[in-house]
Amino acid sequence: MLPALSRENRHTRQKKVGLAYWAERVLEECHKAAAGFAAEPVHDLRVAIRRCRSLADGFRSVDPDRGWKQMKRLVKPLFRSLGDLRDTQVMLEWVEKLSAPGDPLGESLAAALRQKEAELKAAAQGALASFDRKHWASLNAHLAKRTDRIPLEGLVFQHLALERWLEARELHRRALRNRSSIGYHQLRIGIKRFRYTVENFLPQRHERWGRELRQLQDALGEVHDLDVLRGIIRAHSKVTAEEQLRWQKRVAEERQARLDLYRQKMLGKHSLWHTWRSELPSGKRLEDAGLEKLRSWASFLDPDVAHTARVTQFALQLYDGLAHCGVLVPRAEDRRILQTAAILHEVGRDHVDGPRGGHQKRGQRLVAKLTPPVGWSEERMLCVAALVRYHRGALPVASNSSFVGLSAKRRGELMPLIGILRLADALDDAHEGAISSVAVERQSGFVVVYGKGLRRISRAAERAARARYLLETTTRLPILVRPMPASAVSRQAGRRLAAVPSTGNAS
Repeated sequence: MLPALSRENRHTRQKKVGLAYWAERVLEECHKAAAGFAAEPVHDLRVAIRRCRSLADGFRSVDPDRGWKQMKRLVKPLFRSLGDLRDTQVMLEWVEKLSAPGDPLGESLAAALRQKEAELKAAAQGALASFDRKHWASLNAHLAKRTDRIPLEGLVFQHLALERWLEARELHRRALRNRSSIGYHQLRIGIKRFRYTVENFLPQRHERWGRELRQLQDALGEVHDLDVLRGIIRAHSKVTAEEQLRWQKRVAEERQARLDLYRQKMLGKHSLWHTWRSELPSGKRLEDAGLEKLRSWASFLDPDVAHTARVTQFALQLYDGLAHCGVLVPRAEDRRILQTAAILHEVGRDHVDGPRGGHQKRGQRLVAKLTPPVGWSEERMLCVAALVRYHRGALPVASNSSFVGLSAKRRGELMPLIGILRLADALDDAHEGAISSVAVERQSGFVVVYGKGLRRISRAAERAARARYLLETTTRLPILVRPMPASAVSRQAGRRLAAVPSTGNAS
C-alpha cells in the first residue's frame, strides 16, 4: 500500500494540480514503472517528479524552508537514473522511426540501444529500491501545507514567470546567434522552465499559452534528440560512409523541420515572446510585484508580521508627514527603500530572540544575499540591507562595513531613512499595537510626531524619546513625540498636519 500524503488527497486528485497531487502521483507512478520500466511508465514517472521539482524551485524563491531542498535531493538519484533510461528509449524510438525495412545500420543501432536499455533498467531498479517513499510522503505533506500561503496568479508568481521569461529570452538570443547544439539544448531547458512555471502557478495564462508552449518544448526537445542521435551514428563502429551520409541527411531534414517550426512562432513582430511578455508585470506593477515577492519571503521568517505591518505603516506616515512639512525632500526611490526595509526589518529574528535585539546583523546578512527583484538594482538592495542593520541598536556610522558598496553621498542620504525606521520601530516596541497611526506637524523651530493611542508615560513613549535622536540629528530639528490630542485628530486632513491612511500595503 502506498503511504498517504494528507487527508486532502481525494480533493487534490480531482484538481490535478498542486504539490500534494503531484507528490502522490510520483508514488503511484513508481509502482507502475517498477513493472518492467517500459517507456511510457518511465516517462510518466519523470513528468511527475519534474513537476514536483519545478514546484519546489518556484516556492524556494520565496519560502526558505529547508524541506524544498531536501525534497529535490531525495529524489535526485532516481530522477537521474530514469533520465538516462528514458534518453536511451527515446533514441531507440527514433532509430525505429527513421530505419527502412532491413536497414543494416538501423538494426545494428537498435541492437546496441536495446542492450544499453537493459543495463539501464537494472540501474533504475536499484535507484527505485533506494528511494525512500515514506520520507517522500511525510516531507511533501509538510511542504504542501505551506503552498497555500502564496496565491496562484498573484504578483509573486507573475514575477517568477517574468524571471523565467527573461532567462528563456536570453537563451533564445544566444541560440540564434551561435546556432550550436548546446545553444538549442539550453534554450529547450529555458522554455521548459518557463512552461512549468506558468503551468504550476499561472493556470489562467496556461490555458491560453499551454498548447504552444508544449509544442515549442517538444520541437526543441526533438532537435536535441536528433543531435544526440547524430553523435551516436558518428561514433558507431559498424557504419559505412554511404550509410553515414544517408542517415545524417535524414536526421538533418527532421531537425531542420523542427527548427523552422520554432522560428515561425518565435521570430518577427508577431512572436510569442511579445505575447507572453505583454501579460506579465511591467512599469509600476512590476515594482509592486518585486515588493510583494520580498514581502512573501519575509512572511516565512518574520515571527510577528502584525508588528511589521504596523512599523511599515508608521515609517511611511512619518516619511510622508516630514516630506509634506518640508523637512525632507520627497524621492520615490527613498520611499520605496524605506518601505522595503520596514517590511524586511524582522527577518533575522528567531523565535527565541524575544522582543529585544540580537537579530539586526543576521537580518542584514539575509537581505544582502537576496537576488534583487526584476527591475531592482543591487544598490537599492544594499540600501535596504543597511536600514535593516540599523533599525535598532547601535547607531550607524557612515564608515561602517554595513555601507560597503555605497557612495559617501548615498550613505549620507540613508541616515534620515534609518532615523525614521528606528522611530517607527520604537513606537511599537512592545509589539502590542497600542498605537494605531502617527501624524507629523511642523511648528516654529521643531517637529511634533503624534501617536494615536500613545500614552504620555509609557514604555513606547520612553523608547520613542531615545529612538528620535538620529532623526533629530539628520534633520537638524528637535522632534517631540506626543499623544495625539483630539484637536490634532480633527486636523489630520489639513495642510499643516500630514498623515497617510492606515495601511500596511502603502506603495
